[in-house]
Amino acid sequence: MLFLQTFVFAQQAQLTVHVTGARGFAINDARVTINGTRQIYTDSIGQFVLSGIVGATYSLRISKQGYLNENRQIKLESKNQSLTISLATLSHQLDEVLVKENRNLIRKGEEVLNVAVVNSDFIQRNLGGSLMKTLERLPGIKTIGIGSGQSKPLIRGLGFNRVVAVDKGIKHEGQQWGADHGLELDQFAAGEVEILKGATSFMYGSDAIAGVINVKPSRPPLKHTIAGNVDLIGKTNNNLYGTSVNLLGRNDKFFFDTRFTYQDYDDYRVPTDRVYVYDFEVPITNNYLRNTAGKETGIHWSAGVIGEKSNTVFYFSNVHSKSGFFANAHGLEPRKVAAEFHDRSNSDIQLPSQEVNHLKLINRTAYQFEQHKIELELGFQRNFRQEFNQYVNHGYMPANYPSNLQIPKDLEREFDKKVLSANLRNKFILNAHQFTIGTNLEFQDNLINGWTFLVPSFKQYTAGIFIYDQLKLNETLILQGAIRYDYGKMKLAKYTDWFESNDSQKLVRAENLTRNFNSLVWSLGVNYNPSKLFFKANIGKSFRIPIAKELGANGVNYHYFSYEKGDPGLSPEKSYQLDATLGWKERSWSLNISPFYNYFPNYIYLNPTANYDYFYGAGNQVFEYAQSKVIRYGGELEFNYKLTSFLNAEILGEYLYAMQISGVKKGFTLPFSPPPSLLLNLTYSPKDTKLFKDSYFSADYRITGKQHHIVPPEKKTEGYQVINLQIGTSLHFYNQPLRVSLQAQNLTNKKYMNHTSFYRLIALPEAGRDIVLSLKIPFKLVKHNHN
Repeated sequence: MLFLQTFVFAQQAQLTVHVTGARGFAINDARVTINGTRQIYTDSIGQFVLSGIVGATYSLRISKQGYLNENRQIKLESKNQSLTISLATLSHQLDEVLVKENRNLIRKGEEVLNVAVVNSDFIQRNLGGSLMKTLERLPGIKTIGIGSGQSKPLIRGLGFNRVVAVDKGIKHEGQQWGADHGLELDQFAAGEVEILKGATSFMYGSDAIAGVINVKPSRPPLKHTIAGNVDLIGKTNNNLYGTSVNLLGRNDKFFFDTRFTYQDYDDYRVPTDRVYVYDFEVPITNNYLRNTAGKETGIHWSAGVIGEKSNTVFYFSNVHSKSGFFANAHGLEPRKVAAEFHDRSNSDIQLPSQEVNHLKLINRTAYQFEQHKIELELGFQRNFRQEFNQYVNHGYMPANYPSNLQIPKDLEREFDKKVLSANLRNKFILNAHQFTIGTNLEFQDNLINGWTFLVPSFKQYTAGIFIYDQLKLNETLILQGAIRYDYGKMKLAKYTDWFESNDSQKLVRAENLTRNFNSLVWSLGVNYNPSKLFFKANIGKSFRIPIAKELGANGVNYHYFSYEKGDPGLSPEKSYQLDATLGWKERSWSLNISPFYNYFPNYIYLNPTANYDYFYGAGNQVFEYAQSKVIRYGGELEFNYKLTSFLNAEILGEYLYAMQISGVKKGFTLPFSPPPSLLLNLTYSPKDTKLFKDSYFSADYRITGKQHHIVPPEKKTEGYQVINLQIGTSLHFYNQPLRVSLQAQNLTNKKYMNHTSFYRLIALPEAGRDIVLSLKIPFKLVKHNHN
């Protein structure tokens, strides 16, 4: 047996292939197809390894966007060989292309869904107060802003639990139902962000009705390297200063990646000296919004092993933030405060305030054999959120806070969510088919605390199984089909008031409730992509399990100045959507048009009634959850024109129309429906010099229309125009690069109302002029040796 093993081992051979361009530089991410079935990709230095038997012949096909395909017959003649293959450049391609444009084009060319890809350079160039705010420059993406440091995404006017955020392969789970609850994601730690618009439940399950925001980690470092970078940021509007320090390294197979982020900011400024919280006039001192300061920290660590056929990576992160709510309006509830107390400092955080901590531990493992690639993702999350406020009694609550109550006096609400997640996928090739078969499992346990009640504690179980097929008929035509089945269980816990009502009994605000849900969803699509024209279309069904708030809410929502009641009989929300993308690309210009049509047979919404609650609230208007039929349609426009080799023009447009066609709000739109907008951009990119490289001077002129098509209690908003400037360059001193980015947001200090802002119901304008300076300083302690 030992002899046979030695003999077999002796017959094994390895061929190391280096793929280069015409000028000898390495080509990474080139697709290598072996014997027409197995696929691998070149690494960061343009290299891949072919293992096989001595004397065997293998057929290789190497392809890369912008290069002619290369076909080779390779015979393994010895145990260790090396070979360099040079790819010829397509004649119509420019000599220099931006990597982000290549990545975006490749992803769009392979995907049937409407997809956009941005990298860390885009994030630094358009740095906002949060990752979601940074992505807002993309057409079809908007945010619900909560102050200067918190925001949540809207994709084509849908948000909350209708948008899935994925971080390192695991669905990010926080308190998505709250308009004032932002996403706990560190934008400095994002290596690449992929935005999928449309029906994506077939891959991600419940909640992916509007689309997915997939935040991917940075790629592993090069072999035998210890490096990193330091990011510095400062903003004038709220006196923000912050840093993000990254250190990473790798030997042959093992690597690590660490990052620490810290940001501190003061109250932010608005271009007005007074606001009106409903009918209450609130003077603003020196344009600062009282008590909107905050602090944020992020700790990230990852480590893993990368092999030829398998790899495994562990990710740990802990993101913490503490910020104040606008003192004169706790949410949307008017408040009288001591202005002198708050105006003494713009950097302190007083009541009301919030503190959020999101911890994650994720493992991603992949194993490849023959035509199969097995991927496993396991995750644990804990989202711990606390809202603090002075004790205010409503209804039957005692006038004075009881001294024997175990709940802290200033703890208004607390949510403690723990989540276990598991994803398993098998990707394999069968002739011209690329199949993906997978399953997703998730368990949530959300406990509540505090002296107010809105949402009961709950446990949620979900499980889904899917099969996805991508059929490549030829180099220009791809067909796609998918089907998925999901099962979910929601268990709400009984809640009883801690105080007595007028009949000397403690009122039961929520009963024990168990609901089971199931759904079958599907998707069909086509991608036709010849040399210049490309056309994509996708039709699919998505669904969403009703959340605990929609089923069991029964209390005052101070953030909306309303009394909300859930409906335990709600059915799962369903959505049917048709997406299309039509584009044309020439050497100097490109055009993309992406229309969509969306139909909900049972959209869940919060309906304002004619009733008011005086017993357990404070005379707040009663809102009840209901369901109605809804139609939505619209689209995005992207036009890019290269005026000269240094000057580029861009037009980005978006439009959305939504209407309820049944129910008590028939004829009205949906909440947070963004108005039409158009962004005009002009970018000048001068030629590189010895000192300055990759420089740009860019101006955005955004034109936003009025939004008078509203649903009560929304307010109408007028149109506005805003100018943003971006300037950036890479300085090189003694081979040490320094990336500098400078922005002027709202250059003219324009006073305007953003229709998707959380605070626009109390006529609070958006932030005034903000000058943003960011520096990225990369460094290398141990350089990679190409030999």
